[in-house]
Amino acid sequence: MHDPSCIFCKIIAGQIPSKKVYEDDDVFAFHDINPWAPVHFLLVPKQHIPSMAQVGPEHERLLGKMLLLAPRLAAEQGCNPYPEGGFRIVCNTGAEGGQEVHHLHIHVMGGPRPWVRG
Repeated sequence: MHDPSCIFCKIIAGQIPSKKVYEDDDVFAFHDINPWAPVHFLLVPKQHIPSMAQVGPEHERLLGKMLLLAPRLAAEQGCNPYPEGGFRIVCNTGAEGGQEVHHLHIHVMGGPRPWVRG
């Protein structure tokens, strides 16, 4: 499923350039255009799902895959190892949750502090 008006669908399709971190059949990861931390990338399902509010049991494997990818990609992108290092995972949902792009995405942020925000 693809939404032709969605900016993340356009990034996944290669219509808008991005600095790719990872890609497979289900997931696309790319650097945030306005990073809040030294390491800041987004994990996005290729399937257009508007937000966490629309996920169901059929998305269990996809969400698990995304969460399992986060630590590996965080380390590859330069996050220091646990426990002294680490990273943050954030998934904004809806307007009151701070979601700006209505395509499910997980922010992965890390690196030495202080960060710009957060």
